Parts: sequence; structure tokens; C-alpha cells
Amino acid sequence: MVTATVSAKGWIVIPAKERREFGIAPGTKVIIRKDGDALRISPATPDPIAQAYGMLSGEKSLSTALLKEHEKEMIREEKRLLTWR
Repeated sequence: MVTATVSAKGWIVIPAKERREFGIAPGTKVIIRKDGDALRISPATPDPIAQAYGMLSGEKSLSTALLKEHEKEMIREEKRLLTWR
């Protein structure tokens, strides 16, 4: 656990080790959140869109899986219609 002292202006110095660990450089914006009876400080995402890009990518493409399922459904429907005649 690291402690810091609040200055008369309300400033808190984040120790160098923690700044390096969390990638906090001069000019980095931080988010201060209330978490119960505590405050949490974390680096703000520089660009939320860029940060989230690719977040949902995976090995399987959902579009491809949907198209394959649709193709199977069409084949089943054609077979059903041919047997109905």
C-alpha cells in the first residue's frame, strides 16, 4: 500500500513506481471514482473508440456463422418443400 499527502491546493503526488506501472505520464488524464467509502484513481482511456476497437473480435466471425446457419436453414426448407409435393 502506498500513501500520499494532499497539499493545500488538493494535489496528490502519485509515486513514480505506480506512475510507470499504470502508464501515467505528465498530462495523462485520470478518472477518480467513488467506490463505497474509498476513492479509486485510474488512468483515463485516451480515445475510448480506439481503445475498444477489436474488443469483440475473436476466432469465429459471427457474420460467417450466421450466413452458414442461414444456408443450412435454406437447404432444410428446400428439402421440406420437395417432400411436401
